[in-house]
Order: sequence, then C-alpha cells, then structure tokens
Amino acid sequence: MRPLEGITVVTLEHAIAAPFCTRQLADLGARVIKIERPGVGDFARAYDSRVRGLASHFVWTNRSKESLTLDVKHPEAPPILKKLLDQADVLVQNLAPGAAERLGLSYEALKDAHPRLIVCDISGYGADGPYRDKKAYDLLIQSESGFLSITGTPDEPAKAGCSVADIAAGMYAYSNILAALLQRGRTGAGCRIDVSMLESMAEWMSYPMYYAIDGAAPPPRAGAAHATIYPYGPFPAGDGKVVMLGLQNEREWVSFCDEVLRQPELARDPRYGSNAARSAARAELRALIVDVFSKLSAEEVIERLDRAQIANAHMNTMHDLWEHPQLKARARWADVATPAGEVPALLPPGVPNTWTARMDPVPALGQHTDAILNGLGYGAQDIARLHAEKAV
Repeated sequence: MRPLEGITVVTLEHAIAAPFCTRQLADLGARVIKIERPGVGDFARAYDSRVRGLASHFVWTNRSKESLTLDVKHPEAPPILKKLLDQADVLVQNLAPGAAERLGLSYEALKDAHPRLIVCDISGYGADGPYRDKKAYDLLIQSESGFLSITGTPDEPAKAGCSVADIAAGMYAYSNILAALLQRGRTGAGCRIDVSMLESMAEWMSYPMYYAIDGAAPPPRAGAAHATIYPYGPFPAGDGKVVMLGLQNEREWVSFCDEVLRQPELARDPRYGSNAARSAARAELRALIVDVFSKLSAEEVIERLDRAQIANAHMNTMHDLWEHPQLKARARWADVATPAGEVPALLPPGVPNTWTARMDPVPALGQHTDAILNGLGYGAQDIARLHAEKAV
C-alpha cells in the first residue's frame, strides 16, 4: 500500500509548479483529479510537441492523474466543484492572482463546509504584499529573486536550463501538503498553505545572500565554475571533452598536486596555499591545469582524479543522461503510457523498500470526465446535457 492511497487531491493547475507538486502526490498513491479548460486544457499541453507529439513539460508533470474538463465559470460548475470537494482531502491551485477567490475556492470560503480540507495556493508572490497581483513566470522569478545576478559569465547573466523557480515552489507545496496531512491526522482539521515562488527561490538563494550580507560584494558570476572555491569547475582535456572536478580542502589540494597534476611542489607554493589564494589566482592556476590535461584524454583525467579521490564528473549531454550507466544499473527507468504510446520515465527519487511508486498513464484532455461525473452521481442524460451546454 502506497503512503497516500485513499487521499484525493483536486487541482486547478497549469504550467509547472502545481502540476509538479500534484504529480508527486500521485506518485505516492494519491488520486489526483486535474480540472482543465474544455477544448484547451492546461496550456502546458501546447508548450511543444517533442514527446512523440506531446509536450515535454506536460508528460513530465502529469502522469497518474485523471483529467476532468470543466468550465469553472459555467453556472453548472459550482455544484460539480462542491461534490468534488466533498470527497477531497486537498485542493491545490495556481490560477491567476485572485481567480480562486472569485470562484469561491479560497480557504476562507471553503473552511466551514469542508473543515478537513487542506487548501494549497501557489502563486508568484504570495497572498498579500505589494506584489500580490503581479503575474509571475519562472524566468521572471529567477530574475526577481537575484538568481540571474549570480548565474552566468562575468559578461552576461544566464537563466537556469530548467524551470528552477517552478520546481522550488512545487517542492515546497508538496512537502507542506505532506506535513499538513500529518497534522490533520492528529487534529482532524485542515489548513491553508500559501506558497510563493519568490520566497521559495529566496530560500534557495540564502548562501549567496549571506555571502553578500551587510553590503558585501556578492559571489561573482563564474560560468560553470564555482564562484568562491577553486579549482572547482570544468576543465578541457586533450580529446576535446570536458571534465568537471571539485576540491574541498587542503588535503585534497595536496593530493591533486601529487597524483593528478604530478607536480607535488605546487602544494607548497604559497601562491596557492589556501582556497582564497587559489581563487584569487584562478587564471594562472587554470592555465597550469589545462596544460597538464591537454596531454590526456578525459577518461585518463578522470582515472587520475578517481585514484586521488578527487570529486569529478563527466560533462554530460541530455543524450548521455538518457544512457547513464548508473541510472540503468539501479533500474531507475519505467515505461509510462501516454496518448501517444509508452515513453520511458524516471522513477521518483528515493527508493523505499515497502512500496513502489505509482507510474500510471499521462491523461488525454478530458479522458476521465464522464467517469468522474458518474462517480459524483450524474447519470448519462445529465452528463450528455453538461457536454451539450459546454460546461464540461
């Protein structure tokens, strides 16, 4: 039995933050009913068509869910929503600012009729404050949170290659919902959870914020290298490939000089006698390291690093990740059904020994509408009428 079997989640969601949260609840066994706009659905369905005609974002964040098409502004929608919430444990929404309140789906509007309901609101900036009503997308929050100011090269900032602000908010929504379910098990009462993308990213930015405390200079943008530890970053090998390596302490610096560079005298050179000194001299030290590596292949560099017990990694592409030997050795792949056929999917991180993650299909738009309505007590004629009136 999975941990969240018997828990029902109703979600009015789009894009990434809320869908990523609820997909993880579904991974743990929750029933997730995804309400989508008739004819269009979650707009992430149309982001691209890279997964055999389906959108990569949508396939990633929506497996194991049921899709119910419902025009939430239609006069027939409120009784349907009420019936759904009568059976629900959790309501998740990341609609536009103020939309949930206008629909009567705020925690305050629901708490008396549904005292056990956990309501999780995900927004860009939170439920109050001067930024409350601003629209917020992932890249905008990367900018607003200062992430872009420390990411990239000295000449130009760079965004994260994945939706890091959405992911951060989705993870905090997920973990807070799990905590709220535990609390409800003790008290019997639901609660309201207010997750802000800005606050989620600000938490993740706390190391560079503390580094820049009291007006001090922030960490410089250092490309793929670490901004304040050196050597820690990418270095080219003689075969044109790149090796990522990182040193953490003086013992490793000595080992790096002895066994990797094979220049033990460098370990005693005062110009490189501390991390601060090495970081200050990174240009000349990089030239020295690159000169040694230029005579070796990437695998030969990695062999030396492994022998010296220096942390290292390949600079992998997405194609390399698909074929990663560690993921294969640990059997981390499963097949998931989609409207376009089966696709491979990573099992959720974490390997419990008493249950397996739910890996059910990615739903077609409105695939479960009739079945859900029937489960709410609507007969065939009522369902046909709702379709005819374009309520669903």
